[in-house]
Amino acid sequence: MSRRKIRNTAEETLTPPDSLSAGQTLARIVKAQGKDLYSVQTPDGTNLLVELEAKFRGTIFVKRGGYVLVDSSATGRENKIQGEIVNIVRDERTWRKQPYWPPQFVKKPDPVDSDEEESLVGKMPPSDSEEEEG
Repeated sequence: MSRRKIRNTAEETLTPPDSLSAGQTLARIVKAQGKDLYSVQTPDGTNLLVELEAKFRGTIFVKRGGYVLVDSSATGRENKIQGEIVNIVRDERTWRKQPYWPPQFVKKPDPVDSDEEESLVGKMPPSDSEEEEG
């Protein structure tokens, strides 16, 4: 594949579509099954086996926990594949601003910014004098 085609394919994934067609839905990658097949979870909790579209094979890396746009309107298949990945969410911040982004895919809070109990990993244990005071 030429560099121009790879660059065009990569740029295509940066901008989300204005709207989704009837058979399209956003999904989260659960597991790579091999041979360009992936298990994905839709916002309603359904697990699907989907195939990566040919133009993305070998050009765009799809990681577990990432988001993809799945088209499941091709129901005339005679196998277990239930849809096709037609776009890959690479700029998640831009995609989240779209009205069709499902509320079930809420962004996980950063553990660094949380005000919960501090982690003791990498810290020294309290000294004897601190234990006697408390």
